[in-house]
Amino acid sequence: MIFSEKIRNIAAKAEQDLAPLFAEFDKISETNTARVLDAFRAHRVSEAMLGGTTGYGYGDIGRDALEAIYADVFGAEDAIVRHNIVNGTQALTIGLFGLLRPGDVMLSVTGAPYDTLAEVIGDKYRNGDGSLCDFGVKYDEIQLKDGAVDEELLREKIKRHGDALKVVFIQRSKGYQNRPTLSPEEIGSVAKLCHELTNAYVVVDNCYGEFCDVTEPTHHGADMIIGSLIKNPGGGIAETGGYIAGTKRAVELASYRLTSVGIGKECGATLSENRKMFKGFFFAPHVVAQAKKTAAFASYMFDALGYCVEPSWREPRHDIIQTVSLGTPEGLCAFCRGIQSGSPVDSYVTPEPWDMPGYEDKVIMAAGTFTSGASIEISADGPLRPPYTAFFQGGLTFESGKYAVMCAAEETQCKKV
Repeated sequence: MIFSEKIRNIAAKAEQDLAPLFAEFDKISETNTARVLDAFRAHRVSEAMLGGTTGYGYGDIGRDALEAIYADVFGAEDAIVRHNIVNGTQALTIGLFGLLRPGDVMLSVTGAPYDTLAEVIGDKYRNGDGSLCDFGVKYDEIQLKDGAVDEELLREKIKRHGDALKVVFIQRSKGYQNRPTLSPEEIGSVAKLCHELTNAYVVVDNCYGEFCDVTEPTHHGADMIIGSLIKNPGGGIAETGGYIAGTKRAVELASYRLTSVGIGKECGATLSENRKMFKGFFFAPHVVAQAKKTAAFASYMFDALGYCVEPSWREPRHDIIQTVSLGTPEGLCAFCRGIQSGSPVDSYVTPEPWDMPGYEDKVIMAAGTFTSGASIEISADGPLRPPYTAFFQGGLTFESGKYAVMCAAEETQCKKV
């Protein structure tokens, strides 16, 4: 694509002003890479672990080592890492159903859950067959206050629900909301308060946040973190899968929902996926740094073009998501068309809004990715509802991410939306 002088000038200024920030991202990547390598050495990763097993998968040394590595790197006691977890929502479902029983209360302290998780919960959102609500689990929520967890109201809710409160749920990233992403330290503050006042598990949807900081929520007291391998920890190489990491007991209970009670995580063939999951985790800190650079570049570009962005390129960045509020349906669609046109796969395809399963509004998605739905690769999406915000994330390399962002900027300007 031939970019206009206006877009080229903003891009040049962006790279100049962002250089100190990019250096900070690289230092975080260096620290996290060292921790990954230390764990690989400690667990003596070998060629024999990179193959895989079939059938029941008993004695899969690669699977067991990879799960121990995840636990070490994420500051947890144990972990589940499986290619047959189909997405982050299923990983969350396994974790929540593992911890909650009929009559228990699940309390979200970050407001309404992400659209797809709302169906899993049921209750006042969407009571579906087999939801937590159908099994007698009660749900409650607290709205964020000035972008942070309302700890005063949390204290009141803990007192009100008493021993019935079993899960305090935190969504680290913004989902489809225009709000700040929580840092591991902020989550740790909530976890500390909860552990002082209740025996409930603190469960974190960690999607989009892994390796964005030098620590994870489990380093700061969270009992369980959950995510997808086609997001940050898969490093753009894992082609499917999800993980759960946390305390020994929490992971054990989740493992009984992954397979069955009594078997837990001892079973599960890895087929030919081990090599890609090991390799992806090795690359993940670097790839996440590239995605953060791409997000900061997008923030700078679209702020300069007069759009509302969150976070600002000057603000701390605790996940890989960048929002750009386009103001109109046409603006959101133009942004996504631009990202698609700058992608390595299906660049000729024109994304259109559609009724995506699990979402209340039509959603438009740009995802010219090597792995279908891999949001660590360059992608953008958003529901067609005001303020028509594009949720942009990923970028396996900054160079390719920069190109896609410039394509999106050119598309929104050329169409005068």
